[in-house]
Amino acid sequence: MTTLILLRHGRSTANTAGVLAGRTPGVELDERGREQAAKVVERLADLPIASVVTSPMQRCRQTVAPLASARGLDPVVEDDLAEVDYGAWTGRAIADLAKEDLWRVVQGHPSAAAFPEGESLAGMQARAVAAVRRHVARVRDEHGPQAILLACSHGDVIKAILADALASHLDNFQRIVVDTCSVSVVSYTELRPFVARMNEQSGDVAGLIPKPPEEGEAAGSSDAVVGGSTNA
Repeated sequence: MTTLILLRHGRSTANTAGVLAGRTPGVELDERGREQAAKVVERLADLPIASVVTSPMQRCRQTVAPLASARGLDPVVEDDLAEVDYGAWTGRAIADLAKEDLWRVVQGHPSAAAFPEGESLAGMQARAVAAVRRHVARVRDEHGPQAILLACSHGDVIKAILADALASHLDNFQRIVVDTCSVSVVSYTELRPFVARMNEQSGDVAGLIPKPPEEGEAAGSSDAVVGGSTNA
């Protein structure tokens, strides 16, 4: 059971300005975002993270930098975890975009939404899910089946990955909340993923440390706990 920690970047200058940053270069963390990134080091201190992967966007690279430095890890930049290519919507005010006809599609039927001169949300989900599964397989092969991988990306991208892990249609992904610098956790087994945490911004993460299999139990079992987890 290989564990994926999905970390959204910290608060950025675009978040506070109310604009859709998309892939605009030079969008950095604001002061609050830098504080959030610094706190990630302490929040995840107990977890034996084997690898860090990040979107190429500057705000994501800034978010993982303190953690990677503290662990002596060299972050892997993954283009397929980049922000949605919003095309002609990039850089525009959210308040103005909410008046567009496409906005209603994005909200109510996102699987059919394609941004002018950009990409579709379905295409984004396909490349992002493929990327995390590729890196989960890499980390499992390099560090063993109980390894932990951290991937830093963007709100819509993480929501799309979580929707896939939940076997939920992309049209439901707007029901998922992913705040800045929040942590969501998915454990991947041979049969299916298990969603362990969503949109967590504080709290004890010790329960995410992989436990050795009990006697007679296969490592990385795909079986769910009958009756629910005891959280022991």
